[in-house]
Amino acid sequence: MPEVRPSRIVLASQSPRRLELLQQIGITPEVVPADIDESVRAGENPESYVTRMASEKAEALKLPDVLVIAADTSVVLGDEIFGKPDSEADFVRMMNLLSGQTHQVLTAVACTFDGWNSGQLSKTQVTFRELSAAVIEQYWSTGEPADKAGGYAIQGKGAVFVTHINGSYSGVMGLPLHETSELISEAMSRDYS
Repeated sequence: MPEVRPSRIVLASQSPRRLELLQQIGITPEVVPADIDESVRAGENPESYVTRMASEKAEALKLPDVLVIAADTSVVLGDEIFGKPDSEADFVRMMNLLSGQTHQVLTAVACTFDGWNSGQLSKTQVTFRELSAAVIEQYWSTGEPADKAGGYAIQGKGAVFVTHINGSYSGVMGLPLHETSELISEAMSRDYS
């Protein structure tokens, strides 16, 4: 019986950071963003939310003979999920809450291929220094925070806020490379017969 292997690898995300991270480990996927409802369900905890989002994104693309990689990232403080800021006021609110605090960045990654699916969750603790109103305003004016979960980019100008990180740097960027490479290896080595 012939081996069944993916003919292509697809990233179910339009995030340039996720694409760059995959390229960093020698994978250049096609990019086919998944279009799903990303609403948080009533009573859903942050870990369940990001895990469900990654899985739904991966499963949304019904592509034969294709390994689909999907991920979802949330910044979490207490039980509150910080998504992308929907306005400057929302961004300022988030930064004031994150200022001087340790928050968690959760990134779930999921892979699907030929009826098989699997996922992993990366949890990273990130500590911010105290942020003044002037610093918060200046950061917003750069345009960087507008499309970032939690309103900051650790690989960009937002790095100057971070005093400590405990966990996966690539996970905070949006794709934990250790977990992702494990899932890809699992997909490539499984017996699909």
